[in-house]
Amino acid sequence: MKKILSILALIALAVTAQAQNVSMENSRRVATRGFAEKEVTPDIIYLSISLKEYYQDGNAKKKVAIETLEKQLYDAAMKYGVKKENFTIQNIYSYNAADRKKKNTELLQSRQYRIKVTDLKNLNEMMDEVDSQGLQNTNISGYDHSQKKAIEKELKTAAVKDARVNAEILAAADGETVGKSLMINDNSSFSWNDVMPQPRAYMAMSKTANAESDAMGGSGLDIDVRPIKLSCNIDAVFELK
Repeated sequence: MKKILSILALIALAVTAQAQNVSMENSRRVATRGFAEKEVTPDIIYLSISLKEYYQDGNAKKKVAIETLEKQLYDAAMKYGVKKENFTIQNIYSYNAADRKKKNTELLQSRQYRIKVTDLKNLNEMMDEVDSQGLQNTNISGYDHSQKKAIEKELKTAAVKDARVNAEILAAADGETVGKSLMINDNSSFSWNDVMPQPRAYMAMSKTANAESDAMGGSGLDIDVRPIKLSCNIDAVFELK
């Protein structure tokens, strides 16, 4: 029995010593952070356009229906290259804009549309084909990129490489060399709409304003989208040799 206990004690000591050695080896490490960034110009733009019914000249018998306005917007969007599946209704509202004295309780409709485009070059021309009195609101609601996954992969790869370079600098300062990575933690969060790039010029010019601009020798608004800066952070731990 004593022999068995002695053997077990020796095994325990050996395991403890081995664990301590492993612990000592694992403590020889260096932790760094890698960083990468890139400017990217979005090639997908989401427009939010709201249309509203209204009475011509305030006459309740001359209502311009939402269906009429919607067809104008839809036809204009198709004319300038928007695909059918990229023209959708986001929301539907109703409101009462009638004079209370006339006791007109008819509700007028308002609809919000989401249109996916690849540039803003034809925006003015497209909006000119919609009844301006039926336009309630127009704005850019979001951006995206057709090569988003490839761009994110490129940034993550560059950030990991940067982490190793930083580790090598620290290790060399202490006369050490860097071995394999022990841990890589991805801290990146790519939300393309966190920073909303604004178009250099964005407004729907009326036909009169466009005509005046042409008469003065101008070519209207030069609409373009500024690039956004994407960044990536990677935490990494490397062994020291």
